[in-house]
Formats: sequence, C-alpha cells, structure tokens
Amino acid sequence: QVQLIESGGGLVQAGGSLRLSCAASGRTFSRLIMGWFRQAPGKEREFVAAISRSGDNTRYADSVKGRFTISRDNAMNTAYLEMNSLKSEDTAVYYCAADFAPFGQSLSSSRYAYANWGQGTQVTVSS
Repeated sequence: QVQLIESGGGLVQAGGSLRLSCAASGRTFSRLIMGWFRQAPGKEREFVAAISRSGDNTRYADSVKGRFTISRDNAMNTAYLEMNSLKSEDTAVYYCAADFAPFGQSLSSSRYAYANWGQGTQVTVSS
C-alpha cells in the first residue's frame, strides 16, 4: 500500500496557473506509474494525465493537452501537475493515483487501473 498526499490546490482566476504536488510514502516511488484524475460535482471521476516510472512517457486527456504538464521527481518521491491557462471547466477535486503496473504496460486512462489514491485537493477556477 502506498500513501499519497496531494497539495497545491486553491482558487485561481481563469487564465491563471497552479501546480499540484503528490508526495508518496515509502521507497518504491520509482516503481510506480503515476496519474492524475479529477472529479467535478455531479460528474464521474475522469482521467487527466499519467506518467511512466522514468518520466519518459506521458499521456494526457484531450481536454488538457497543451495546457497541463505532468512530471515527477523520483529522488523526492513526488509527482506534479502543472496547470496553465486554467478554465472554469477545470474546476474539480484533483486526485493523485499510483499503481505498480507490469513493466511494458502502456499508461492507462482508466481509474480502475490504479490501486492507490490520495485524498484529493480542490481546484476552483473563477471566470
């Protein structure tokens, strides 16, 4: 089991930026596939971005491509989500997710592919 703690959420005006962080417990961070998901009120939890163990491969939802950047620092056991050009529709609770996926498996956008979740951090974008 991996403990994940998100931080960095808050209130920002449309067009602004935020950086979310996800700190993981333990010494196994470099073995984890990391992902970010979000859930708006009344909606299902949706995929935002994912990153491979080394950070060489990333995957994004079409809705955030070109605006959000996922990254990781394996020495710091932390993953990040840099969010730029924020829109009101980006308002949601953002969740960090992680999984010990088999080597060679492609980055998944399914919430069911991730076994470990953080508690979430609220991002509110005012228009």
